[in-house]
Amino acid sequence: MLSQRFRLPELGSHLLPLEDWRPFPTVRDREGWSQIPAPLRALLIEAGDARLGYEWPALPATLFLDYARTGARVPFQDPHFERRYALVDLVLAECVQGEGRYLDDIVNGVWAICEETFWGVPAHIRVQRAGNTLPDKNEPTVDLFAAETGALLAWTHYLMADALDTVSPMVRLRIAEEIQERILDVLRRRIDFPWQGNRVPRRVNNWNPWICSNWLTCILAIEPDPLVRAESVFRLLQTLDRFIDSYPADGGCDEGPNYWGRAGASLYDNLELLHGATEGAIDVFEEPLIREIGRFVHRAHIADDYYLNFADASALVVPEAPLVYLFGRRIGDPEMQAFGQWLMDRQRIRTQGLNDGSDVSKKRPSSMGRALPSLFLMVEPEAERGAPPLTRDVWLPEIQVMIARDQAGSKAGFYAAIKGGHNEESHNHNDIGNFVVYLDGLPLLVDAGVEEYTAKTFGPQRYDIWTMQSAYHNLLPTLDGEQQWPGPMFQAGGVERQVSDEAATLRLDLAPAYRQEAGIQSWHRTFTLRRGRGVTIEDEYALARDASVLILSLMTPCDVTAGGSGQLRLEAREFVAGRRSAAGTVEFDPERFQATVETIPIQDQRMEPVWGERLQRIVFTDRSPGRAGNLRFRVGAET
Repeated sequence: MLSQRFRLPELGSHLLPLEDWRPFPTVRDREGWSQIPAPLRALLIEAGDARLGYEWPALPATLFLDYARTGARVPFQDPHFERRYALVDLVLAECVQGEGRYLDDIVNGVWAICEETFWGVPAHIRVQRAGNTLPDKNEPTVDLFAAETGALLAWTHYLMADALDTVSPMVRLRIAEEIQERILDVLRRRIDFPWQGNRVPRRVNNWNPWICSNWLTCILAIEPDPLVRAESVFRLLQTLDRFIDSYPADGGCDEGPNYWGRAGASLYDNLELLHGATEGAIDVFEEPLIREIGRFVHRAHIADDYYLNFADASALVVPEAPLVYLFGRRIGDPEMQAFGQWLMDRQRIRTQGLNDGSDVSKKRPSSMGRALPSLFLMVEPEAERGAPPLTRDVWLPEIQVMIARDQAGSKAGFYAAIKGGHNEESHNHNDIGNFVVYLDGLPLLVDAGVEEYTAKTFGPQRYDIWTMQSAYHNLLPTLDGEQQWPGPMFQAGGVERQVSDEAATLRLDLAPAYRQEAGIQSWHRTFTLRRGRGVTIEDEYALARDASVLILSLMTPCDVTAGGSGQLRLEAREFVAGRRSAAGTVEFDPERFQATVETIPIQDQRMEPVWGERLQRIVFTDRSPGRAGNLRFRVGAET
């Protein structure tokens, strides 16, 4: 899309030279920064004051090696990221106040980061020739967080301008040299990183636009040579095209809505930077694909802070509200703009500050590149109060996700979603045919999500983790121990969708998601939301041989009790302070299934804030499934 349309010769004529690229006021522009609303200025100064005299945490070699030794990512990553959060706080405080109070601490932070051998994290060092060990300074590699660090220092160089020279003229020189050596020179020379998509058979994921947005920032803020500047941007366009050109036409993010924040939203970051750096010459916001990619975030919204969370996504998402609004404005989508405004109101951006996109309570920007447009959006008059679209029916045919609710524009009643697709998606779970059900905006039957990432998460033992297995997703059959299998050939078959004012139905065959050894000839599922009445799941199957045991399960945050023969009561429960489940019923055939309930304890810092200390797994066991049969389950409201 981009490199085909904006070729190198004309790109150079459109691209602003380094000295003319002025996307935001620098620290010397006191009038520009004084326009930020007073409450936000006060919050930024408060955050900066908390970092005065900051002791920059050490990052010793043995801490870096902790990942190789134990598989744990957090011990190194936490202090690594904290260094960068501190620098953001200090730079923004200095920009707002402009009195030089934070300059020494800024320089200390810059110098500490420049002294790091590798700007990335241990989990990503394996692409170097030395492998999963300490970083080799002679082979700089560019991962997500090396690129993020480069962009942070590039913005610091831009925003602080010659103010850093009052401490030492070596600071800006060091920043520029380190970015050239670690980011710009490497990406002019190498085309073999998997995220670049040159040598990878599968579609690139969020790494591509996320890294590109930071690479582009480094080019625009640091590269002085006009020819090299244009050549580098063109190479970036070619790289970014590998993400855009392979993206589903329906705009569906198979990584889930929280990854949209660094997939579709990072694509927006790139396009916005390109638009500004070429004074509007590069503008593809009217392209249907770009618009569909943007809209996914509100289409995946269930209610309040709940979002549809297939794959490694969380059911709780806190989108960066200003970014959603700005993306919606660029593509001319009133619903997305209203959604962004609603998010800003909900997150109290104007009075309580920016959030980092992971938790509304964490009032800090996710990056300098996201903070700046967000802060200067606040200069504009406050828009009318927005609202979430809460679209009644959504169908994403390429990623095969159906979403339906009882009524448009309201969280009242039932919400249900089901997926087909294949088991080679980015951040894949073996979950073809999995579904979720919410009632009145509260969770009833859920996708557990994913635990804190470790080496196992992205290694050969990934599918040993319970959250990845089909047995821990809703009503996916396990037949004599055989579950779904990972890989692109394991996919849904015969997918058909029907929708009317009375109902929304998805039909699909689960059999192709299993190996031949499972002996499943066909497993046709009909999933129906009957508006105002509930959800039915009807399966018809045929097996190649007699089977001994069939197991299906449901995952719920509710308490589960017997409600009579063939009925289970899902009772409302407060599972996290201030959040509770819905209440409902599940009906099944008691002549076929024995229903038992297992408690799945949760002791994970990523999953516990979502579901509390436990989930319940309802296990349905049939010890004589026969060679063929029909199954029916019904999910209803509490009676």
